[in-house]
Amino acid sequence: MPRILDGVAIAKAIKQEVAEEVKALAAKGIRPGLAAVLVGHAPASEIYVRSKVQTCADLGIFSELITPPDTVITEEMLDLVASLNDRDDIDGILIQLPLPPQVDTKALLDAVSPSKDVDGFHPVNAGRLQAGRPALAPCTPAGIIEILKRSGIPIAGQHAVVVGRSDIVGKPAAMLLLHQNATVTICHSKTRDLGAVTRQADILVAAIGRPGFITREMVKPGATLIDVGINRITTREEFDRYFAGNANREASFAKRGSTIVGDVDPKAFELAGAYTPVPGGVGPLTIAMLMANTVRAAKLRRGL
Repeated sequence: MPRILDGVAIAKAIKQEVAEEVKALAAKGIRPGLAAVLVGHAPASEIYVRSKVQTCADLGIFSELITPPDTVITEEMLDLVASLNDRDDIDGILIQLPLPPQVDTKALLDAVSPSKDVDGFHPVNAGRLQAGRPALAPCTPAGIIEILKRSGIPIAGQHAVVVGRSDIVGKPAAMLLLHQNATVTICHSKTRDLGAVTRQADILVAAIGRPGFITREMVKPGATLIDVGINRITTREEFDRYFAGNANREASFAKRGSTIVGDVDPKAFELAGAYTPVPGGVGPLTIAMLMANTVRAAKLRRGL
């Protein structure tokens, strides 16, 4: 039986460690602070950001939720970011994506001070990450490394294949795996004979944003599968393709009219030595690593 890597339990352990760090900083008169900027009223984003704010409260981190209207323009957002860069009580700035079309997302993310870039998106932090220097790494890739390390899965000397080349997950995940002495291959939608490459992977990271994209035939028996995808499926045809005969999923699908599948076809997990489930795998680590980055930023800004 493949081993299920429990992201919920690992995220809980990281949050406990962060809470202890926050207490230690409090003894020095320091309270880490996070500003969360949420533009407009996208329900999914509102839920996600509020969960981040609540987690800050749970761990003793100061947080401030800023909600500009969806009519905001780039210049107004740049002014907001500049004011947050100047505030000493704010160690991390989180800008929830996506932004309205009239806002220049790239310009806005570049305007965040690298020292407060807790999402790890700024080009300066990307460069530091590549150079192996201290940096605020993107939360999801950092969470992937924590899952592997805390689950006792070897990284050094292993062949890690990352499917997906986004700046948010694929590229930084590959870089972090390389820093852990894995041999890394990055694949994408244009890779020839993708299955021939993925079948070589000891660690296979699926981050391409397509439901069930990694099939059973693409997996090396005994490999560790890290499924980053979160894809909502709403049709009976899709449900039956991935979850036919799964009573628990059937009940959830009947109640909600939808369910979530990752970038790995669930049938592929049968071949794995270990895997992250969807939900309950990589997802919970993203918020936990955001909290860890906020505390790290507070320390780095003060030379601690």
